[in-house]
Amino acid sequence: MELPYSSELPIHSFSRLFDNMSESYKLFWFQAVVEHVIQGKNRITFSEIIDYMIADAWYMVSEYRLNFGPSDTLEKLVFQIYENSGLKTTEKKENILKYLQDNQEPEVIQMKRTLALHVPFRLQAPFLTGAKASFWKSQATVIERMNQEKHLLYYYDQVQGLKRSIRINEEWLDYILANQSVLLGWLQFHMIEYLQKRNPSVPGIPNKISPPAKRHLEKVKKYWKAIVTVEPVCDIYTGKTLTGEEVSIDHFIPWSYVAHDELYNLTPTTKNVNSSKSNRLPDWNTYFGRLCRIEYQAYQIMWRNRTVHALFEHCKKEHINSQDALIKLYDPSIGQETFYKNLEDILHPVYNSALNMGFPKWEASGS
Repeated sequence: MELPYSSELPIHSFSRLFDNMSESYKLFWFQAVVEHVIQGKNRITFSEIIDYMIADAWYMVSEYRLNFGPSDTLEKLVFQIYENSGLKTTEKKENILKYLQDNQEPEVIQMKRTLALHVPFRLQAPFLTGAKASFWKSQATVIERMNQEKHLLYYYDQVQGLKRSIRINEEWLDYILANQSVLLGWLQFHMIEYLQKRNPSVPGIPNKISPPAKRHLEKVKKYWKAIVTVEPVCDIYTGKTLTGEEVSIDHFIPWSYVAHDELYNLTPTTKNVNSSKSNRLPDWNTYFGRLCRIEYQAYQIMWRNRTVHALFEHCKKEHINSQDALIKLYDPSIGQETFYKNLEDILHPVYNSALNMGFPKWEASGS
């Protein structure tokens, strides 16, 4: 991806900011810097930047369970804060930042200091020529040399620790503000590329670099509401008969992992159960057979009821995007045993992959 040209700035060096990454830090540090610049700040403390790094990585780690790398401190820090803070996986960014600003836990502070050891300096390595490995061993030497360089993205003050500030170079300040949309797109490209490399079997990575969006499942909800008026349908998690008024649509394998709204992974339940399950995996041995039964029941009703069939056709346009699933699950010639086997073939590998990514198991109380 080509960056906007500047006759005054070393764009070639700038374009190499994310070369040779073994951890995620450069991506999130740069993103935090750009976010602050867009907000009108040209002097930013290390602590402020790292708080933004944590908040920007929050959903990827806590909600989507993405892997940043085997020794990535940012991932470990986000997960530790999530485990101990009581903050939700879908917490608003401003609430995360407020919590971080007030947090003085020694272990959190130490991990933030670890993040600040190298990335503020190594990010700008492409601007330097002749800097050998030994150069980076002394932070004082690095700062002294960098503060004498021309055209760096930012420079450093002499305060120690997390209170140290960077001062954005005025030339780069103008460039970032003038090209912010392109730069954020360029950053997203590298973020997706990095995360796909670290999570090769995880679907929907491009949908997982932003906070979770509201799901649009109205057509699926209408479909299932129509089905429950034709014949009784039992919630797969509680066994209770569902009514049209209480139908809530759940992703059997959480959307946080699959990042799609395919019909075969959607099942009706109640709002309370849906909320209780959240982004956890229903126990396969307990619930998959029930899912098969309810999906096949709906499949049978759909072929013999005009109203339900019409609603299915509406759903199909948005919620059946896999040609393989369409052939294996939604052909009128398919019998029950074949349907069950085909659904298992589609879902079970995905379920196991989500389990391996750390998505916890769940069972409904009293099920």
